[in-house]
Amino acid sequence: MNKPLLMRRLGIAAMVVAAVAAIVFVAQKSGPLAATEVTVSRVGEGQVQPSIFGIGAVEARRGWMVGPTAAGRVLSVRADVGQMVNAGDVLAEMDSVDMDERVKALDASIARADSLRSASQAAVDDAAARRALAAINAKRNQDLAAQNFISAGALESRLQEQASAEAQHQSAVANHAGAGQELQRLKSERTALTQQRGNLRLLAPAKGMVISRDAEAGSTVLAGQAVLRLVDPSSLWIRMRVDQGRSAGLAAGLAAQIVLRSQPGLTLKGLVARVEPVADSVTEERVAQVTFDTPSGSEGSVASIGELAEVVLALPATEKTLVISNASIQRSQGQTSVWRLANGKIELTPVRLGASSLDGKVQVLEGLSAGDSIVVYSQKALTSSSRIRVVESLTGARAGVGKP
Repeated sequence: MNKPLLMRRLGIAAMVVAAVAAIVFVAQKSGPLAATEVTVSRVGEGQVQPSIFGIGAVEARRGWMVGPTAAGRVLSVRADVGQMVNAGDVLAEMDSVDMDERVKALDASIARADSLRSASQAAVDDAAARRALAAINAKRNQDLAAQNFISAGALESRLQEQASAEAQHQSAVANHAGAGQELQRLKSERTALTQQRGNLRLLAPAKGMVISRDAEAGSTVLAGQAVLRLVDPSSLWIRMRVDQGRSAGLAAGLAAQIVLRSQPGLTLKGLVARVEPVADSVTEERVAQVTFDTPSGSEGSVASIGELAEVVLALPATEKTLVISNASIQRSQGQTSVWRLANGKIELTPVRLGASSLDGKVQVLEGLSAGDSIVVYSQKALTSSSRIRVVESLTGARAGVGKP
């Protein structure tokens, strides 16, 4: 074989070897054989500040619906939305229709009943006089009959007159009592009608703010239907809803940090006033009422009724214990574990966790030791046979948590 042909073959072989080496290098660096880049951290000790997060709406603890006690037509509405009113202020008035005429009719009936009672009293007096006279006559005739001056029939006639006078007196007394009862009934009806007339003036039951005007002049409303709605602005609180699975430790008295949707840069302080004894089985949530440390007044109020708010409740801090990042936790088939580095390789290590905080710290009760290195983030899902390369941070492709 001549030398030029040999040199050409050697050159081709060298090029093939270089190409294969380049392919292997690229495959190991960026292809399917490339090591997965991961970030790691060491298991350390520290305290975990558990918290409970929930979302709620601002409500008023004390509110009133002001409306008539009987169906009728609204005559006037004197208060408007946002207006502060005091107890006893006239908020609205209902049309009396024929109520004034009914009061006058009752007044006339009362006067007539009073006259009838006076007449019945005169009848009682007359019957009493007749009874007394009949008694005297009967006594006289008894004395005469005892001396045989009159017949027995004449005596019986006098006795019958006495009995008749007694019955007439009893009848007059009964009629007088009935007249008095009728007069009392009419007076009670007038009192009730007067009270009903007074109920046509809708008064503020307490100091508060008008939040709703549900009827206008000329509208017809039913008994119990609200014409105006009032709330006490100093009684605002938040009806907070918490996932049942994350509500461990929820109790009255916990300190709260409140962020209103309308004031995202302002954190207000509050307190859990009450935890509702009945949970929502449909949404799987528990309900708590959170009050503001500084009650919202009529002026400078930062909360609006119905406004959404984010609430964070602070639970007591744990004792010093092992702590890891929540991003390093793997959950699969009901098991909780982490990827732990040992001798340059990774292994899936089951762990038992405790309390967690909103800043991503999780308490480790079993499975790890202080100083262990664990994977926090990885470029792709990891397996026990994955080759890894530890880096300070992940760049390029989106970083993700490795999945077993």
